[in-house]
Amino acid sequence: MSAKHLIGQALELRHRLPRLWRRVQSGDLPAWRARRVAETTIHAGLCREAASYVDAQLAPFARRTSVSAVDRLVDAAIARFDPARATEAARQAADGRRVTIDEEHVSFAGTMRVTAELDLADALDFGAAVTQGAQTLKSLGSEESLDARRASAVGELARSQLALPLGEEVAQQPSRNQGSAARQVVLHVHMRGGDPVARLERGNLATLDQIERWCGQSQTQVVVRPVIDLNEPIVCDGYQPSARLREQVILRDRTCVFPWCTRPARSCDLDHIVPWQDGCETSTANLAALCRRHHWLKTHSAWRYERTGLAKYTWTSPRGNTYLRDPSGTEPG
Repeated sequence: MSAKHLIGQALELRHRLPRLWRRVQSGDLPAWRARRVAETTIHAGLCREAASYVDAQLAPFARRTSVSAVDRLVDAAIARFDPARATEAARQAADGRRVTIDEEHVSFAGTMRVTAELDLADALDFGAAVTQGAQTLKSLGSEESLDARRASAVGELARSQLALPLGEEVAQQPSRNQGSAARQVVLHVHMRGGDPVARLERGNLATLDQIERWCGQSQTQVVVRPVIDLNEPIVCDGYQPSARLREQVILRDRTCVFPWCTRPARSCDLDHIVPWQDGCETSTANLAALCRRHHWLKTHSAWRYERTGLAKYTWTSPRGNTYLRDPSGTEPG
């Protein structure tokens, strides 16, 4: 069986992923990385055009591409070259949504496990509501840990929703939720030809049909914001960046730019690459997204970096080792 898998991966690379095959043959790409990609495309059952698309997109960055990134690229290929299959997969995923309350297993401390598989937009709404609830409990004096406050917030949400306003009769009755904020959908869409796939800010992929469904719900507030040119040089007076500059850096960097860190840029600090107090400006060229941990590391240690491209950075460690960081990943310099 192992030999069968090995031969199948070799045939997949040789005939359907020729760019990756050439990199393996030249010694530029470890065989195990190429085999991992081949196994994914075999399991997905891609057509020849879709496999060629994955090969072309992945070959230049295969040395530093994660498993999840390969899976997302395969999903995008299916959506582009086999939309009927992608639609059916989305329907099956929707049918697989569930919320499970394990009432048969209650801990001695009186806790119970709850698991859920939700629509992406619903899951993000739920996460935002739980986070806000945890912050409210802290402001009211709760000294519990963040996880404990988030768990308590779920209970508060459940008690405030004794009757969900989904039906016409319920909607006509007074409700504690009337006047609550509608769902806001903020999408950063890069249009390219007739591409049926959009990349969400967190790196997830969604079809245009899914986006249309999320935006079409009655309680969704769709906000259209001006397009931000990632190449536009923006300079601000003073230390704090403007809202437009902050959004530009977040969209450009996507994650913390420290080597191998994947924390989303929206939850990161904006770091002055050359310290502001040394006379440098607050600008597109001098700001980068760093999570709080790596921001402190850069500030209080000998780690240093410079911006070498649109979202490309070269880091130097205290021992003099260099690392090249861009949206495709990190590799030694």
